[in-house]
Amino acid sequence: MKKLKKFLFAAFTVAILSCLLCQPAFAAISESDVQAQVDAVGKEAVSGNVFTDFYEQWITTYKQGAIRPVTMSKYKMAHQWLVRLIPDLKIGDITRITYQQLLNNYAAEHERQTTMDFHHHIKCAILDAVDEGLIERDPTRKAIIKGRPPKDKKQKYLNQFELQKLLANLDLGTNVSWDWFILLVAKTGMRFSEALALTPKDFDFSRQLVSVSKTWNYKGDGGFLPTKNRSSIRKIQLDWQTVIQFAGLLKNMPEDEPIFIKKQVYNSTVNDVLARHCREIDAPVITIHGLRHTHASLLLFAGVSIASVARRLGHSSMTTTQKTYIHIIQELENKDVDVIMRFLSGLN
Repeated sequence: MKKLKKFLFAAFTVAILSCLLCQPAFAAISESDVQAQVDAVGKEAVSGNVFTDFYEQWITTYKQGAIRPVTMSKYKMAHQWLVRLIPDLKIGDITRITYQQLLNNYAAEHERQTTMDFHHHIKCAILDAVDEGLIERDPTRKAIIKGRPPKDKKQKYLNQFELQKLLANLDLGTNVSWDWFILLVAKTGMRFSEALALTPKDFDFSRQLVSVSKTWNYKGDGGFLPTKNRSSIRKIQLDWQTVIQFAGLLKNMPEDEPIFIKKQVYNSTVNDVLARHCREIDAPVITIHGLRHTHASLLLFAGVSIASVARRLGHSSMTTTQKTYIHIIQELENKDVDVIMRFLSGLN
Protein backbone atom coordinates (compact mmCIF):
# COMPACT_ATOMS: atom_id res chain seq x y z
CA MET A 1 0.00 0.00 0.00
CA LYS A 2 2.86 2.38 0.86
CA LYS A 3 4.56 1.66 -2.48
CA LEU A 4 1.26 2.33 -4.33
CA LYS A 5 0.82 5.67 -2.56
CA LYS A 6 4.37 6.72 -3.45
CA PHE A 7 3.83 5.70 -7.06
CA LEU A 8 0.56 7.67 -7.27
CA PHE A 9 2.24 10.67 -5.66
CA ALA A 10 5.06 10.54 -8.21
CA ALA A 11 2.58 10.23 -11.09
CA PHE A 12 0.51 13.14 -9.73
CA THR A 13 3.62 15.28 -9.45
CA VAL A 14 4.58 14.53 -13.05
CA ALA A 15 1.08 15.46 -14.23
CA ILE A 16 1.06 18.77 -12.34
CA LEU A 17 4.51 19.75 -13.56
CA SER A 18 3.59 18.81 -17.13
CA CYS A 19 0.53 21.07 -16.93
CA LEU A 20 2.62 23.91 -15.60
CA LEU A 21 4.92 23.66 -18.60
CA CYS A 22 1.94 24.23 -20.89
CA GLN A 23 1.01 27.57 -19.20
CA PRO A 24 2.63 30.76 -20.51
CA ALA A 25 3.00 32.13 -16.98
CA PHE A 26 5.38 29.32 -16.23
CA ALA A 27 7.31 29.36 -19.50
CA ALA A 28 10.50 30.02 -17.57
CA ILE A 29 10.40 26.48 -16.17
CA SER A 30 12.54 24.28 -18.45
CA GLU A 31 11.92 20.67 -19.35
CA SER A 32 15.21 19.74 -17.65
CA ASP A 33 13.98 21.33 -14.40
CA VAL A 34 10.83 19.26 -14.59
CA GLN A 35 12.84 16.08 -15.24
CA ALA A 36 15.13 16.86 -12.32
CA GLN A 37 12.13 17.22 -10.00
CA VAL A 38 10.58 14.03 -11.33
CA ASP A 39 13.90 12.17 -10.79
CA ALA A 40 14.11 13.52 -7.26
CA VAL A 41 10.60 12.29 -6.49
CA GLY A 42 11.43 8.89 -7.99
CA LYS A 43 14.65 8.56 -5.98
CA GLU A 44 12.81 9.49 -2.79
CA ALA A 45 10.23 6.82 -3.49
CA VAL A 46 12.89 4.13 -4.17
CA SER A 47 15.03 5.12 -1.19
CA GLY A 48 11.99 4.42 0.96
CA ASN A 49 12.03 0.76 -0.08
CA VAL A 50 13.54 -1.77 2.30
CA PHE A 51 17.13 -2.67 1.47
CA THR A 52 16.48 -6.41 1.42
CA ASP A 53 14.14 -5.99 -1.58
CA PHE A 54 16.66 -3.76 -3.35
CA TYR A 55 19.45 -6.27 -2.74
CA GLU A 56 17.39 -9.19 -4.02
CA GLN A 57 16.59 -7.26 -7.20
CA TRP A 58 20.25 -6.24 -7.53
CA ILE A 59 21.38 -9.89 -7.37
CA THR A 60 18.87 -10.88 -10.04
CA THR A 61 19.83 -7.99 -12.33
CA TYR A 62 23.62 -8.00 -12.06
CA LYS A 63 24.67 -11.45 -10.86
CA GLN A 64 22.24 -14.05 -12.15
CA GLY A 65 23.73 -15.75 -15.20
CA ALA A 66 27.01 -13.85 -14.85
CA ILE A 67 28.61 -15.88 -12.04
CA ARG A 68 29.01 -19.54 -11.14
CA PRO A 69 26.10 -21.21 -9.30
CA VAL A 70 28.26 -21.79 -6.22
CA THR A 71 29.08 -18.06 -6.07
CA MET A 72 25.43 -17.17 -6.67
CA SER A 73 24.47 -19.27 -3.67
CA LYS A 74 26.74 -17.12 -1.48
CA TYR A 75 24.95 -13.94 -2.58
CA LYS A 76 21.60 -15.58 -1.83
CA MET A 77 22.87 -16.64 1.58
CA ALA A 78 23.91 -13.03 2.24
CA HIS A 79 20.37 -11.96 1.32
CA GLN A 80 18.91 -14.43 3.80
CA TRP A 81 21.05 -12.94 6.55
CA LEU A 82 19.94 -9.43 5.59
CA VAL A 83 16.31 -10.52 5.89
CA ARG A 84 17.13 -11.93 9.32
CA LEU A 85 19.16 -8.96 10.61
CA ILE A 86 17.65 -5.86 8.94
CA PRO A 87 14.23 -6.85 7.57
CA ASP A 88 12.74 -3.33 7.77
CA LEU A 89 15.76 -1.08 7.17
CA LYS A 90 15.07 1.31 4.28
CA ILE A 91 17.70 2.11 1.68
CA GLY A 92 17.73 5.81 2.55
CA ASP A 93 18.27 5.03 6.24
CA ILE A 94 21.55 3.17 5.73
CA THR A 95 24.36 5.12 7.40
CA ARG A 96 27.84 4.25 8.59
CA ILE A 97 26.40 3.49 12.02
CA THR A 98 23.55 1.25 10.81
CA TYR A 99 25.92 -0.56 8.44
CA GLN A 100 28.50 -1.11 11.19
CA GLN A 101 25.76 -2.43 13.48
CA LEU A 102 24.75 -4.86 10.73
CA LEU A 103 28.33 -6.14 10.43
CA ASN A 104 28.68 -6.37 14.21
CA ASN A 105 25.49 -8.43 14.51
CA TYR A 106 26.66 -10.76 11.74
CA ALA A 107 30.13 -11.03 13.29
CA ALA A 108 28.61 -12.13 16.59
CA GLU A 109 27.86 -15.50 14.98
CA HIS A 110 30.71 -15.82 12.46
CA GLU A 111 34.48 -15.78 12.25
CA ARG A 112 36.24 -12.69 10.94
CA GLN A 113 36.97 -14.07 7.45
CA THR A 114 33.32 -15.06 7.00
CA THR A 115 32.27 -11.56 8.08
CA MET A 116 34.69 -10.09 5.55
CA ASP A 117 33.11 -12.20 2.80
CA PHE A 118 29.62 -11.04 3.86
CA HIS A 119 30.82 -7.42 3.75
CA HIS A 120 32.17 -7.87 0.21
CA HIS A 121 28.96 -9.52 -1.01
CA ILE A 122 26.71 -6.62 0.02
CA LYS A 123 29.14 -3.70 -0.40
CA CYS A 124 28.85 -3.66 -4.21
CA ALA A 125 25.07 -3.29 -4.06
CA ILE A 126 25.34 -0.46 -1.54
CA LEU A 127 27.89 1.38 -3.69
CA ASP A 128 25.52 1.10 -6.65
CA ALA A 129 22.79 2.65 -4.47
CA VAL A 130 25.19 5.50 -3.65
CA ASP A 131 25.94 6.03 -7.34
CA GLU A 132 22.21 6.19 -8.09
CA GLY A 133 21.70 8.80 -5.39
CA LEU A 134 19.59 6.55 -3.19
CA ILE A 135 22.13 6.87 -0.35
CA GLU A 136 23.91 10.18 0.23
CA ARG A 137 27.32 8.93 1.37
CA ASP A 138 29.16 5.61 1.23
CA PRO A 139 28.19 3.88 4.51
CA THR A 140 30.76 1.13 4.00
CA ARG A 141 33.71 3.52 4.25
CA LYS A 142 36.13 2.58 7.05
CA ALA A 143 33.93 -0.33 8.14
CA ILE A 144 35.44 -2.38 10.97
CA ILE A 145 35.43 -6.13 10.35
CA LYS A 146 35.06 -8.19 13.52
CA GLY A 147 34.32 -11.83 14.19
CA ARG A 148 34.31 -14.69 16.65
CA PRO A 149 37.65 -16.29 17.53
CA PRO A 150 38.49 -19.00 14.98
CA LYS A 151 37.90 -22.57 16.03
CA ASP A 152 40.80 -24.92 16.48
CA LYS A 153 41.56 -26.06 12.97
CA LYS A 154 42.11 -29.71 12.20
CA GLN A 155 45.30 -30.55 10.37
CA LYS A 156 44.61 -29.99 6.68
CA TYR A 157 47.51 -31.87 5.16
CA LEU A 158 49.76 -34.88 5.58
CA ASN A 159 53.53 -34.86 5.83
CA GLN A 160 55.64 -36.69 3.27
CA PHE A 161 55.93 -39.91 5.29
CA GLU A 162 52.15 -40.03 5.88
CA LEU A 163 51.43 -39.40 2.20
CA GLN A 164 53.76 -42.20 1.16
CA LYS A 165 51.98 -44.58 3.55
CA LEU A 166 48.61 -43.44 2.19
CA LEU A 167 49.55 -44.08 -1.44
CA ALA A 168 50.99 -47.48 -0.52
CA ASN A 169 47.66 -48.35 1.14
CA LEU A 170 45.57 -47.65 -1.98
CA ASP A 171 44.01 -50.55 -3.83
CA LEU A 172 44.91 -49.73 -7.43
CA GLY A 173 43.24 -52.52 -9.36
CA THR A 174 42.56 -52.82 -13.08
CA ASN A 175 39.26 -50.91 -12.85
CA VAL A 176 38.63 -47.23 -12.12
CA SER A 177 37.91 -46.60 -8.44
CA TRP A 178 38.04 -43.78 -5.91
CA ASP A 179 41.49 -45.02 -4.87
CA TRP A 180 42.69 -44.05 -8.36
CA PHE A 181 41.01 -40.67 -7.89
CA ILE A 182 42.86 -40.16 -4.59
CA LEU A 183 46.16 -41.01 -6.28
CA LEU A 184 45.53 -38.49 -9.06
CA VAL A 185 44.65 -35.62 -6.70
CA ALA A 186 47.67 -36.41 -4.52
CA LYS A 187 49.97 -36.28 -7.55
CA THR A 188 48.44 -33.18 -9.23
CA GLY A 189 46.83 -31.03 -6.52
CA MET A 190 43.66 -30.65 -8.62
CA ARG A 191 40.41 -29.38 -7.19
CA PHE A 192 37.73 -32.02 -6.60
CA SER A 193 35.49 -30.76 -9.43
CA GLU A 194 38.44 -30.53 -11.83
CA ALA A 195 39.50 -34.13 -11.29
CA LEU A 196 35.89 -35.33 -11.68
CA ALA A 197 35.67 -33.65 -15.09
CA LEU A 198 38.76 -35.36 -16.55
CA THR A 199 38.35 -37.53 -19.63
CA PRO A 200 40.98 -39.81 -21.24
CA LYS A 201 41.35 -37.17 -23.95
CA ASP A 202 42.75 -34.73 -21.35
CA PHE A 203 45.86 -36.90 -20.88
CA ASP A 204 48.88 -36.45 -23.12
CA PHE A 205 51.01 -39.39 -22.06
CA SER A 206 53.79 -38.73 -24.60
CA ARG A 207 54.42 -35.29 -23.06
CA GLN A 208 53.55 -36.36 -19.49
CA LEU A 209 50.77 -33.75 -19.22
CA VAL A 210 47.16 -33.62 -18.09
CA SER A 211 44.99 -30.67 -19.21
CA VAL A 212 42.50 -28.94 -16.91
CA SER A 213 39.90 -27.03 -18.93
CA LYS A 214 36.57 -27.71 -17.23
CA THR A 215 34.89 -28.82 -14.00
CA TRP A 216 32.06 -31.21 -13.13
CA ASN A 217 28.80 -29.90 -11.69
CA TYR A 218 28.65 -32.39 -8.81
CA LYS A 219 26.58 -30.02 -6.64
CA GLY A 220 23.87 -29.79 -9.28
CA ASP A 221 22.55 -32.05 -12.00
CA GLY A 222 25.94 -33.08 -13.34
CA GLY A 223 27.54 -32.03 -16.61
CA PHE A 224 30.58 -29.98 -17.50
CA LEU A 225 31.06 -26.41 -16.27
CA PRO A 226 33.76 -23.78 -16.87
CA THR A 227 36.76 -23.66 -14.54
CA LYS A 228 36.77 -21.49 -11.42
CA ASN A 229 38.77 -18.77 -13.18
CA ARG A 230 40.89 -18.32 -16.30
CA SER A 231 44.05 -19.20 -14.38
CA SER A 232 42.52 -22.59 -13.60
CA ILE A 233 42.84 -23.57 -17.27
CA ARG A 234 46.27 -25.17 -17.23
CA LYS A 235 48.46 -28.15 -18.06
CA ILE A 236 49.91 -30.12 -15.14
CA GLN A 237 53.12 -32.08 -15.51
CA LEU A 238 52.94 -35.73 -14.40
CA ASP A 239 55.72 -37.95 -13.15
CA TRP A 240 56.58 -40.95 -15.33
CA GLN A 241 55.23 -43.49 -12.84
CA THR A 242 51.77 -41.86 -12.79
CA VAL A 243 51.83 -41.69 -16.60
CA ILE A 244 52.46 -45.45 -16.88
CA GLN A 245 49.76 -46.25 -14.31
CA PHE A 246 47.02 -44.14 -15.96
CA ALA A 247 48.02 -45.08 -19.51
CA GLY A 248 47.18 -48.67 -18.64
CA LEU A 249 44.02 -47.80 -16.72
CA LEU A 250 42.49 -45.61 -19.46
CA LYS A 251 43.52 -47.77 -22.41
CA ASN A 252 40.05 -48.89 -23.51
CA MET A 253 37.91 -46.08 -22.12
CA PRO A 254 35.82 -43.69 -24.31
CA GLU A 255 37.87 -40.57 -25.10
CA ASP A 256 35.27 -37.92 -24.22
CA GLU A 257 33.50 -39.46 -21.21
CA PRO A 258 34.40 -38.56 -17.61
CA ILE A 259 36.70 -41.15 -16.10
CA PHE A 260 35.27 -41.21 -12.59
CA ILE A 261 31.58 -40.40 -13.17
CA LYS A 262 29.23 -43.38 -13.29
CA LYS A 263 26.30 -41.89 -11.34
CA GLN A 264 25.56 -38.95 -9.02
CA VAL A 265 28.74 -38.11 -7.08
CA TYR A 266 28.99 -36.56 -3.62
CA ASN A 267 32.25 -35.30 -2.16
CA SER A 268 31.31 -36.99 1.12
CA THR A 269 31.56 -40.37 -0.63
CA VAL A 270 35.16 -39.80 -1.70
CA ASN A 271 36.04 -38.16 1.62
CA ASP A 272 34.78 -41.27 3.44
CA VAL A 273 37.07 -43.48 1.33
CA LEU A 274 40.02 -41.19 2.04
CA ALA A 275 39.20 -41.05 5.76
CA ARG A 276 39.18 -44.85 5.94
CA HIS A 277 42.65 -45.01 4.42
CA CYS A 278 43.92 -42.33 6.81
CA ARG A 279 42.67 -44.29 9.82
CA GLU A 280 44.18 -47.52 8.50
CA ILE A 281 47.66 -45.96 8.37
CA ASP A 282 47.17 -44.05 11.67
CA ALA A 283 47.44 -40.63 9.98
CA PRO A 284 45.36 -37.47 10.56
CA VAL A 285 42.02 -37.71 8.78
CA ILE A 286 41.91 -35.19 5.94
CA THR A 287 39.52 -34.46 3.06
CA ILE A 288 40.11 -34.48 -0.68
CA HIS A 289 40.67 -30.73 -0.45
CA GLY A 290 43.20 -31.51 2.28
CA LEU A 291 44.97 -33.73 -0.25
CA ARG A 292 45.30 -30.66 -2.49
CA HIS A 293 46.81 -28.82 0.50
CA THR A 294 49.16 -31.75 1.03
CA HIS A 295 50.36 -31.57 -2.57
CA ALA A 296 51.07 -27.83 -2.38
CA SER A 297 52.63 -27.99 1.09
CA LEU A 298 55.11 -30.72 0.16
CA LEU A 299 56.12 -28.84 -2.99
CA LEU A 300 56.81 -25.71 -0.94
CA PHE A 301 58.81 -27.69 1.62
CA ALA A 302 60.77 -29.22 -1.28
CA GLY A 303 61.83 -25.72 -2.35
CA VAL A 304 59.47 -25.18 -5.30
CA SER A 305 58.79 -21.47 -5.82
CA ILE A 306 55.46 -19.92 -4.83
CA ALA A 307 54.94 -18.85 -8.46
CA SER A 308 55.27 -22.43 -9.74
CA VAL A 309 52.98 -23.79 -7.02
CA ALA A 310 50.38 -21.11 -7.81
CA ARG A 311 50.39 -22.04 -11.51
CA ARG A 312 50.15 -25.76 -10.74
CA LEU A 313 47.18 -25.22 -8.40
CA GLY A 314 45.43 -22.85 -10.82
CA HIS A 315 45.39 -19.91 -8.42
CA SER A 316 44.48 -16.57 -9.97
CA SER A 317 47.49 -14.92 -8.31
CA MET A 318 50.44 -15.72 -6.05
CA THR A 319 48.68 -13.71 -3.33
CA THR A 320 46.08 -16.47 -3.03
CA THR A 321 48.84 -19.05 -2.59
CA GLN A 322 50.67 -16.92 -0.03
CA LYS A 323 47.52 -16.38 2.05
CA THR A 324 46.54 -20.06 1.94
CA TYR A 325 49.98 -21.39 2.86
CA ILE A 326 51.26 -18.55 5.06
CA HIS A 327 51.99 -20.98 7.92
CA ILE A 328 54.31 -23.03 5.70
CA ILE A 329 55.94 -19.95 4.19
CA GLN A 330 56.69 -18.61 7.67
CA GLU A 331 58.23 -21.94 8.67
CA LEU A 332 60.39 -21.90 5.54
CA GLU A 333 61.45 -18.31 6.27
CA ASN A 334 62.63 -19.38 9.72
CA LYS A 335 64.74 -22.09 8.07
CA ASP A 336 66.07 -19.49 5.63
CA VAL A 337 67.24 -17.35 8.54
CA ASP A 338 69.33 -20.26 9.83
CA VAL A 339 70.84 -20.77 6.36
CA ILE A 340 71.60 -17.05 6.04
CA MET A 341 73.27 -16.92 9.45
CA ARG A 342 75.43 -19.97 8.69
CA PHE A 343 76.44 -18.45 5.38
CA LEU A 344 77.33 -15.07 6.88
CA SER A 345 79.30 -16.61 9.73
CA GLY A 346 81.32 -18.58 7.19
CA LEU A 347 82.49 -15.36 5.51
CA ASN A 348 84.80 -14.47 8.42
